[in-house]
Amino acid sequence: MKRRPLPVAVAMTAVATALLLTACGSGGDKSGASDKATGADQGVAAPRETASASEGPAADKPDGVDLSLPSDIDLVFDWDKPKDKNEAAAMDDAANYLRAIYRGVDQRTTKDAAVTTYATGNGLHYAQVQINEWIKGGWTATGTLRNYDATTRSAPNGTSVEVDFCADSGKFYGREIKTKKVLTTKPSIEDFDYFKIVMVKSPTRTELWQASRVFVETKAAKCR
Repeated sequence: MKRRPLPVAVAMTAVATALLLTACGSGGDKSGASDKATGADQGVAAPRETASASEGPAADKPDGVDLSLPSDIDLVFDWDKPKDKNEAAAMDDAANYLRAIYRGVDQRTTKDAAVTTYATGNGLHYAQVQINEWIKGGWTATGTLRNYDATTRSAPNGTSVEVDFCADSGKFYGREIKTKKVLTTKPSIEDFDYFKIVMVKSPTRTELWQASRVFVETKAAKCR
């Protein structure tokens, strides 16, 4: 058994044009549980510079918060960085948002500084629900979660960026804390998810972008 992202109760095809129009609001994301855990309309691709799969936005403490993870949790971001400065920064912090979620899972808390730094509004709620599901199940995470095929799209006002990408959790598992048993599963369509994360500029820190909304399409055949 794995834990997978909690799906947002909204049709992906219906939110594509609405995301950036409402990114600065607080909107209502509704999440419901499904059977596996993690880990969104593709924007126009700008000329990009390649970043290596293992390259992080910084070391373990970008923005002064600890994002370190145990050696058996490997979050791979196999994507290219946009040339647009804001989009590149938003993409980096979308990756940091995922790191923060799994740091919360590892630390067994929704109040870790990384979580509250890289999330706001419904993005914070999504992170808290994800982390609490792992805590309630008595699991931590182990293995490799690969994130790839990312695209970005900026809002006209320049204060929000939509970061869309695929995630493959085929080699990413839950591990029971008490028994240390790894809950492996057979490869299936359930390993693939498609994320839309709306990143907004922090009102107090000019270089920081925070996840304000998260939409997840589970069993995403387009990511297979």
